Amino acid sequence: MVQVRTWIEPVVAAAQVASSFYDTALLFAVKNYYNQSIASLNTSDSNILQKSISNFYIIYNLILGLAPLLSAYILAKIGDRQRRKVTIGVPLLGYLLSRSLLLPVMFLDWPIEVMYGSAALNGLTGWFTTYWAGVMALASEGSSEQTRSVKLIVIELVYGIAGFIGSLASGHIFLSVKITNHQGTTLVICSLFFYILCLVYVIFVLKVPLQRNSGLVDHGHASSEEHTERSKLLGERCEESPSSTSGIQFRGFIALLFTTAILYNIAVDGSVDVLSLFLLNKPLNFSPVYIGYANAAGYMIYITSFLGVFILSRWLKDVTLILIGIVSFTAGIFILAFTRWAFLYFIARGVMMFAIIPVPTIRSALSKQIPESSYGKVFAVLHLSLSITAIVTSVVFNKIYQATLDTFNGTCFIISGIIAIVSLIPISVSAYKYPMLYANRRQ
Repeated sequence: MVQVRTWIEPVVAAAQVASSFYDTALLFAVKNYYNQSIASLNTSDSNILQKSISNFYIIYNLILGLAPLLSAYILAKIGDRQRRKVTIGVPLLGYLLSRSLLLPVMFLDWPIEVMYGSAALNGLTGWFTTYWAGVMALASEGSSEQTRSVKLIVIELVYGIAGFIGSLASGHIFLSVKITNHQGTTLVICSLFFYILCLVYVIFVLKVPLQRNSGLVDHGHASSEEHTERSKLLGERCEESPSSTSGIQFRGFIALLFTTAILYNIAVDGSVDVLSLFLLNKPLNFSPVYIGYANAAGYMIYITSFLGVFILSRWLKDVTLILIGIVSFTAGIFILAFTRWAFLYFIARGVMMFAIIPVPTIRSALSKQIPESSYGKVFAVLHLSLSITAIVTSVVFNKIYQATLDTFNGTCFIISGIIAIVSLIPISVSAYKYPMLYANRRQ
């Protein structure tokens, strides 16, 4: 029973369903608000609507990305000092309080700019940066080196399945389930209910597992005679311990992993930031139900990526899996750039079936090279790095999307594909220079 209480998966699942509900409700709340504003100007120009929604999300994402810079590292350090639940509970409380502000926007017709304050509150309490770093740190602490990679990818799988279910349900709930005359309020209320369940579980049920002695030490002060697990996502053992490599080699390997993760994340974030606008615009004009289906197709990638790792890892090395994931995303995003019919969108998502593999693989690799006492800080630094680049990415890609609305609105996806291709360079260099850290035995 005690072992069951260390499971973080119920929190991941419930929080992601809540997030899926909220994201759909917010998108259409913003669309409806600006629709009314534009109608009052006696115009129906769809480009004005697209630019208004895009500008809202530029500011919203900017605040959401910058605010955690003040709190994420502090909360991560508190979590590393045997208070791991703080890094999960505080962000969840922030989600609950900040996202409840969408209700008065709907019920009382408050201006949509109130959601900028919601983003600030969400960010100051750690946002996803702190929450996900805490989840990964807790999962890493509660698993052995032999099972850690499986544990991390299972959490990603739970995240994806929950997002898939939440996205499928959100469109239907938006249109069919009404407890007030305001569309979307049911989604927000359901979202807040799930966040409350998460907080209750974290406070009263979840137990932090005892730290395991992984044998990993600070590379600058000591060395270990034990072999550490290789960075393979589904885990065997590496032929050579990272302790046997020089400090310069180790730092170079970590730098290349960070560079790959950042470049790939820019490519993914850049496309995701404008995807909802792309789907709402002509010629696709997706309804709330189809938006739910579209988001669900995106979350299906978590499932197909898990299956890909589970099957292909028997014969392929980690670096090969990462390369397959990047190529899968690149091919799909180029198809998406030329999508003019709904079926082609789902084909593009199908081609992206392995697109989730790279980042969990890199995160798993990092967890094998560092001591447990540094999990929270290292994961927080990684997510802060991704968040900082995501801020710039959001602004740049939204502006590019606005500028190309009248010419070719798939331009952002083309740029994302090019950046994804560039991310192949550092991971290929790491495979060439540090093959011992990717070594594995055939099963």
